[in-house]
Amino acid sequence: MDFRHTMKGRRALSTVAITTGLFLTVAGCGGGGSGKSDKGSSSSSSSATNSTGGATQSKAPESTTAPLAEVRGESGLVLTVSSAKRDGGGFVTVEGTVTNNTSALWVAAEWLGDESELARNGGSIAGASLIDQKGKKKYFILRDTSGRCLCTKFTGGVRPGATADWFAQFPAPPADTTNVDFQVGSMPPASIQISDGE
Repeated sequence: MDFRHTMKGRRALSTVAITTGLFLTVAGCGGGGSGKSDKGSSSSSSSATNSTGGATQSKAPESTTAPLAEVRGESGLVLTVSSAKRDGGGFVTVEGTVTNNTSALWVAAEWLGDESELARNGGSIAGASLIDQKGKKKYFILRDTSGRCLCTKFTGGVRPGATADWFAQFPAPPADTTNVDFQVGSMPPASIQISDGE
C-alpha cells in the first residue's frame, strides 16, 4: 500500500515538473521571439540612422565632454588635453590625444625634450611639462630609475590623418594650485584645470 502511494506521488511530481518545464520553455520561446523581433526592428532603424549620420552618432557620447584644451601646431598637428587628475600618490596624470593632420608620418621627435636622460625614450611625450604661473614653478615629467618617462611612447609614429591617445605623469603642484599650463615641444601652451581624482 505504501509502495503504491509512493509511486503515485512520484508520478504526480514528475507530471508537475514536466508540465512546468514545458510551460517555461514555451513562455521563454514566445518572449524571446518577440524580443528578437523588437531588437531586429530597432537594429534596422539604428542602421538606417547610422547610414545617414555616419560616425558622428557613434561618437556622440565622447563629444558631449568638452576637452580641457586644444592647441594647434604650425605643421597641422592638433594636441587635445581631455583630463588632468590629481592622484593620491602625489602626482598628476594628464591625458589627451594628438591628431596628425600633416601629409607625413609624425614621430614626436621634438616632443622628446632636451635632457640627455630622456633620449632613451625614443619618440614620446617625455619633454612635456606643467607650468604653475601662480607658484612660479615648472614640473617635469616623472621617470623611473632607468630614466624612462611615465608617459606615452609613440612607437612607430602616428600616420597622416590618424589620432593617437597619450598620457603623462607629473609631480603634483600644491593642493591650492588648480590651473596650470601644459607645454610640449613647439606647441602653444595649453591652459588646463587640475581636478581631484577618484
